Amino acid sequence: MPNRKKPKVYITRRLPDQVETRMRELFDAELNITDEPRAQPELVAAMRSADVLVPTVTDKIDAALIEQAGPQMKLIANFGNGVDNIDVDAAQKKGITVTNTPNVLSDDTADMTMALMLAVPRRLTEGANVLVGNDGSWKGWSPTWMLGHRIGGKRLGIIGMGRIGTAVARRAKAFGLSIHYHNRRRVDPDTEDQLEATYWDSLDQMLARVDIVSVNCPSTPATFHLLSARRLELMKPGAYIVNTARGGIIDEDALIKALREGRLSGAGLDVFEHEPAVDKRLVKLASEGRVVLLPHMGSATMEGRIDMGDKVIINIRTFFDGHRPPDRVLPLRS
Repeated sequence: MPNRKKPKVYITRRLPDQVETRMRELFDAELNITDEPRAQPELVAAMRSADVLVPTVTDKIDAALIEQAGPQMKLIANFGNGVDNIDVDAAQKKGITVTNTPNVLSDDTADMTMALMLAVPRRLTEGANVLVGNDGSWKGWSPTWMLGHRIGGKRLGIIGMGRIGTAVARRAKAFGLSIHYHNRRRVDPDTEDQLEATYWDSLDQMLARVDIVSVNCPSTPATFHLLSARRLELMKPGAYIVNTARGGIIDEDALIKALREGRLSGAGLDVFEHEPAVDKRLVKLASEGRVVLLPHMGSATMEGRIDMGDKVIINIRTFFDGHRPPDRVLPLRS
């Protein structure tokens, strides 16, 4: 950007070195060296002094914070696909553009979804834990020991057939699963034919018929507790749930109750309703082999994080070159 003042960019968390170096080359970028989450006063100060805020899913950029933004704050370039951490409507009213980083994490998240889909019924973490710090309790192979369930031949119900959901479906089909899905709208006929997928406009009806449920829809007010206590009761006895989307899409209390009562066989969770807190009841269920818990690492690949950083940089440069950034996010309209 010759002969132009570099925009002041405030980054809330530590990013891969390659991304941070490029940020420093292109912008007047303030990095987070310690990677400690920014405190609210720090975010307020950034909104009053920086031209661009680069938050992550751990930062709550609500209407109250946005209202305190100075006139120089013009862009919130989210380092992440979901924008449920940002009040996009309040930003638009304040004249602040919001961008995200879509289409770079689909494969990474789909891979992790499949990993959980295998880990829960095949009891992978239980088996691994037998050998960690092995005190001699493992006596060797036995025909009836640590039996799980195969996933081939089972019905998978995908909630949210966007890019990630479709990537999950392609992988699951290769594992011999029958694909069912619920979405706001039906996918194109070619994709449906390739996946041999069955569309359900009624989520209730799909839940009652599948063996494994994969949650891949975005977090919005409409999807909060989409899997409510009532809907969890519709699921087949012995079914499994995998969630790599957002924790609040499932009523966590109702899920714990269903697992405790044995109405569900298990769950694989990479996200939680009250992150970073994890309900102690879930931890106990994990210790009993009823659930597999991961610390929100579905998209955690070096390649994915660098791709996300590249998108943030492109959005910032495009915006300050006077053009509409490619990943602009608009408020949801009911």
